[in-house]
Amino acid sequence: MSSDQDYSQKEPRKGGVLESASRRVRMIFSVMASPNRIDILRILNTKGPLTYSELKALAGFKSKKESGKFAYHLRKLLRQLLVALNKAERRYTITNLGKLVLSLARQIEERSIIESGKMYVRTSRQSIEEFNSHKIIQSLVREANLPLEQAHKITEEVENKIYKFQTSYLTSSLIRETVNSVLIEHGHEEYRNKLARLGLPPSDIAEMLASAEASRNGAEGIMNRTANAVFSEYLIFNTLPKDIADMHLAGEMHISAAGAWSLLPDTIFLDLAEVSNLDMQGRFPAVARLASLKTPDDMLTALTVLIPLLACEASTEVVLEGVAPVLAKVKDADSLSKEFARALISSSAAGPGPMTAIAIPADIDARQVNAMLDGYRRYVDATPTPRIGLSVGYGKKDALDYVAAAVRAGGIIAMSSGPARAASGIRKSTGKNSPAAMAFQSLSINLPRLAYESNRDETYFRAKLALMIKPALAALAARKKAVTDGARRGLLPAFASATQSMQHASSGIMANLTGAKESVYGILGHEEAGNGAEILQKVLKTAVEVAAAEGKKLGEESAAIAMVADDSAARFATLDSEKYGKVLLVQSQNTPSYSQGMVMSGREMLSNAAMAKECAAIDKVLNGGFAAVADVTDLSAADVAGVIEASAGLAFIRLQARLAVCAACGRKYKTSLDRCDGCKSPHRLQ
Repeated sequence: MSSDQDYSQKEPRKGGVLESASRRVRMIFSVMASPNRIDILRILNTKGPLTYSELKALAGFKSKKESGKFAYHLRKLLRQLLVALNKAERRYTITNLGKLVLSLARQIEERSIIESGKMYVRTSRQSIEEFNSHKIIQSLVREANLPLEQAHKITEEVENKIYKFQTSYLTSSLIRETVNSVLIEHGHEEYRNKLARLGLPPSDIAEMLASAEASRNGAEGIMNRTANAVFSEYLIFNTLPKDIADMHLAGEMHISAAGAWSLLPDTIFLDLAEVSNLDMQGRFPAVARLASLKTPDDMLTALTVLIPLLACEASTEVVLEGVAPVLAKVKDADSLSKEFARALISSSAAGPGPMTAIAIPADIDARQVNAMLDGYRRYVDATPTPRIGLSVGYGKKDALDYVAAAVRAGGIIAMSSGPARAASGIRKSTGKNSPAAMAFQSLSINLPRLAYESNRDETYFRAKLALMIKPALAALAARKKAVTDGARRGLLPAFASATQSMQHASSGIMANLTGAKESVYGILGHEEAGNGAEILQKVLKTAVEVAAAEGKKLGEESAAIAMVADDSAARFATLDSEKYGKVLLVQSQNTPSYSQGMVMSGREMLSNAAMAKECAAIDKVLNGGFAAVADVTDLSAADVAGVIEASAGLAFIRLQARLAVCAACGRKYKTSLDRCDGCKSPHRLQ
């Protein structure tokens, strides 16, 4: 009896709970019945915590007359616990229950759309909207600049096609593809290119995610590669003049780092000794405190921040001057070596990117130079693939052993005299005698292609080269303007801050020549031992003169010609072999590739002084830069020092020792070995 009584007493309470819950659900549905309240939930879900005034304005209740209506809707949401008020901050937030209700409202809306039988579009803004053909007309006029009358005709044809589709949902991309196909059918290729959607097909993305590169470079590498693909496509089909784009695609020209063409310069030169204040305006708090770089501690701290930061603002290389004179104030050589190595290692933690070269001028005390070289060697020993190099001034014989040790360990060291050079060989523009400069050199001309088409006539070859240089420089000048304008808008925050919004920066454009030796010595048939060197000089002088004249027409004081290494050599050789059959190569390669700059055997340089003289003669002509490389692979430290002494008459030479890098342990070892001499792994990094 007592148990029945207990049961009967509990039943009403249980029923009361159910009734209360049912009433609560009805109240929530009543809240959902108001579009205004759903809008408030959506705003809070996307914008985060908001004050009363902010939420009221975003919800569209702007007049005083509507204040009472807004307060009523907000009170309803608060009572049903869909919105909460943080009393300390006086800000409103959406609750978890509010998010659940918002999701339910979205599902109901989508289901009602499906049941209605109308055409709806899943947009790129992650929303569902009823199909509206007027939006196609607007896109054709606004994005493609199609005349209004033609836009109406195209839209009518597209609409007829769309209503024949057997699909529950349309997507923005499907509609755009349909519009583009109709434009092509009507011969409107130019309008189609303006309207085309850029991106990667799903199969390419899946392949990228599954590749070895994904595990090696991580998520950031995948995102960078994807962005590069999108911007490269945008460049070729929407930015470049059609003649330049066609020449690039045909292999007559080549654009390196196409994804960064309109965003970044190729090479940046920055003298930190001349930077009095680096104000990042709060965008990078650590950098904002670097008001002066006059002490060694300040400079070492700055390097760890500036190297990865500036590496984001160039596509190929960053050259830092003014570092070594400040660090040379440290009198304890061992302390300088350790601190310099630590700063370089710390600055490398940001991952792969453009190379950074730190200049060490010849007028610094030999003891401090040796300490910095020793610190650099420590950094190289600790880094599988170094991305930081040194540009060391000639004149320090005591430093040769330290240079040799760093190079043989896998370091990147260039020896230079005179004005600053990048490790690539690019010269710094000296138009304004400014502490900073930008160089734009990533457009290369396929000289062997011109030679093949010149019927072995050297005069005709030079005439064709002159005609090619003119549009190349025009494209580079347009690129320079786009990048400079972007820098002023904040796309290059560190460089713009250091140069006071580009007021104290010069810039230079330069066309890069690929395959000069193959053209003159091979295809045109002028032997190197005969008059080949004379003809090569003649070709290069013609190019420099044409560039200078064309630069004046374009208003460019620093329009120059360079011969430096990029990724055009292999592409040109491959395309030419497909077009002409087997191509002539001056240097034997494992894969077809034309010459760029001049690569000399260090062993031969020790016994043949003529090599350095030929290199010096070419470097003297080229005003944009010249990549002279001495291959010192497998040479002893004494021989490497001998190569440096043999090249003392050159304005620039980069020392190169080819080493393999173990993919398992990161150890560097001789390329002649078939596996790592440490962990015995046969796998190498590319």
